[in-house]
This record gives sequence, structure tokens and C-alpha cells, in this order.
Amino acid sequence: MKVRAGWQKHGSWYWVRPGFRPTALNKAENREIFYNQIVIRLMKTMLRFQGIQMSVAGSENLPDTGGALLALNHTGYFDFIFGGTAANLHGRRLVRFMAKKEVFDVPVVGALMRKMKHIPVDRSAGAGTSALDAAVTSLRAGNLVGIFPEATISRSFEIKDIKTGAARIAKEAGVPLIPVVLWGSQRVWTKGHKKRLGRHHFPVWVQVGEPLALTGVVEDDTAKLRETMKIMLDRLRSEYETEYGPFPGGEYWRPAALGGGAPALE
Repeated sequence: MKVRAGWQKHGSWYWVRPGFRPTALNKAENREIFYNQIVIRLMKTMLRFQGIQMSVAGSENLPDTGGALLALNHTGYFDFIFGGTAANLHGRRLVRFMAKKEVFDVPVVGALMRKMKHIPVDRSAGAGTSALDAAVTSLRAGNLVGIFPEATISRSFEIKDIKTGAARIAKEAGVPLIPVVLWGSQRVWTKGHKKRLGRHHFPVWVQVGEPLALTGVVEDDTAKLRETMKIMLDRLRSEYETEYGPFPGGEYWRPAALGGGAPALE
């Protein structure tokens, strides 16, 4: 079996940090047959077929039960899949993602999204009050909710300015706000580039941070969230570069700061 410094194999697919301890199944969420037993299994089968090397750290920062808001960086179209892996590791919990309303307007797809209790966001409606209220309701019901506070994919693969919605929702719902960073997802499929869904064996990493200590001042908490996500992403990318680099340079999926070909952060 392959040996990686700082990682150990868990099951047939995941790589985790040494000392990882599985937690008990979340029985209520595990009983959701469609999402947990069918969709999750299909997604994992697809990713295994692609040879995705999935490394997840910090899943112990998620609660065993009850609500929490996961704030994720946005680098590619599969972020909602990779962003749920830490919860899957942690008692097979589920994440209800906030996603643009247009996805829910697609026949069949919209019905499936609603069945999984994801939350539509109408970006044309300004602050999207109805979506924020729906997220608060879901969190108070004990769900994990995922939000991409940058709102759109970052073409630079840096952390863009983020919206205040995450801090507002966490404050209103009275739940932990947990930063999560992804790296490698953009190699599979991102904005402006072709899908690479074949068996490419791309490594994708997920890091879950500790819940933020919130002040209740939305603007301050938003700034703290962005700074925390930037620090986490810099560390994750540095370790990724060490393990898989050096890279020649100019790669579309690497940021300009690392010698890649992605556009600079605007």
C-alpha cells in the first residue's frame, strides 16, 4: 500500500490524518435512503472510477449532531460533492448546500435537489432573504448547511471578497460557523475549462477548520472568516505543492502566486 507522510488510509478510498477516530453514525441522517444510501454511494463510485485521491483533514471539527454552517471556498463545479466528504467521514452526516436557483429550475434535477433538502438561492433577489431564512430554518432543525460565501467560482483560485450571508445566518441560527477549504477540485472541472472526468487520478484535499469564535458583529465576523480561510488555503496549497510538485509552471489550475496560469485576484 502507498505510504504518504502525514496521512493514513481509512477504508478503501479516504486518506486521513494519523490519529483519526471514526465517530458513531448519525442515525437520523443515515436513514435518509435517497441522499445517504443512493446519491452518496453513486457519487463515491463515480469519483473512485475517476481515480480521485481524496484526502480529508479536520472532520472532527464537525458536530456529531445538531446544526452547523460550513463556509467553503469555491474553485470548481464539483465543490458541492467534495465539500460533503468530511461530513460523510464524520458519522455519515449530510450537508444541505445553498445553490443558485437556476439549478432547481431544471426539470428532474430540481426535484432531486429538493428531495435532498438543498436550499435554492435567487441571486437576482439581492440579499436573498428567503434563502437566508430557509438556511436558518434548516440549521435550527439540526442540519449541516453548506454555503459558498464567495457566491461564484473564483477564477484566480484565491479567496475572493466574501458576502456577509454566512455570518448573518450563523448569528441568526445560533450555530457554529466552520471554515472549510478545498484544493484540487478545480482540476476536475472549473469555469472556463473543459471537464476532465476521465481516470486522471487527481488528488483533491479538504481541510475543515475549527469553529470560529464569533463576535456577533456581522462585518467583523465576515472579515475574520475570510482571513481564516485564506490562511487555511495557503497552508493546504503549500502542503499539496510539496507532496505533488514541483510543477513546471503555467498550469491553468494553479494560482499566479504559485507560478500557475490562473488570472490574478481582482
